[in-house]
Amino acid sequence: MSDDEEPQKEELHDQIALIGETAGTIWKYLFENGAATQNQLIRNIEAPRDLVLQAIGWLAREGKLLFDRTPRSRSISLR
Repeated sequence: MSDDEEPQKEELHDQIALIGETAGTIWKYLFENGAATQNQLIRNIEAPRDLVLQAIGWLAREGKLLFDRTPRSRSISLR
């Protein structure tokens, strides 16, 4: 492994950990507040928009979320 690969590997590990932590924050928010729209999560979770979206994807991939489409928006809740 070259010296250049080590910082990239560490940066990737840090990013994955940050996404996981944000996923935990979203899970807790939904547990305490019930269903929310994507925009509500973006507004209420103290993280950059892209990180919130990545964390939603993380939880969805793990099968922990339900998505319900309404005429105006899509709500996200815990499974």
